[in-house]
Amino acid sequence: MLRRLVAGLVAIALVAEAAVLVLVHLVLGRTTEAQSMSVAGMDSDVMVIATYGMGAGMGAFLLLCAVLAAVAALRDRPPGRPARVVLVAAAVTHGVLGALAVGLVGWGAFAATTAILCLLVLTLMLYAAPAAGPAEQPGGGLRPTSP
Repeated sequence: MLRRLVAGLVAIALVAEAAVLVLVHLVLGRTTEAQSMSVAGMDSDVMVIATYGMGAGMGAFLLLCAVLAAVAALRDRPPGRPARVVLVAAAVTHGVLGALAVGLVGWGAFAATTAILCLLVLTLMLYAAPAAGPAEQPGGGLRPTSP
């Protein structure tokens, strides 16, 4: 019951985060376009397209993670290996972004990013495969004896 709840919360949090990040990138792209900003002589049109592309890419990645967590919650089965790799990548990304957010944005952004990181890690840990007991090991768990 707990793991379904946590996986569902992760899915909801990731959808909300994806929406916020896409909105932030839209605002940044429009601001750059309206002011014809340039950094180190870089073309402003390239910066606008890159900002929109980064927002779309991050939003798509977070939505993919949300779908994977939602599927795990609905089926109440551990995610497959590729899904676990994607969720671990999301957890690592949130850890790095949390460390950057505390210096650039503030403690509120750090707390939000870290909360999502904790939910991701908890989801991965709750759906971890059970450890193999002695009866489940090859050979019945018996060790060979030496003469």
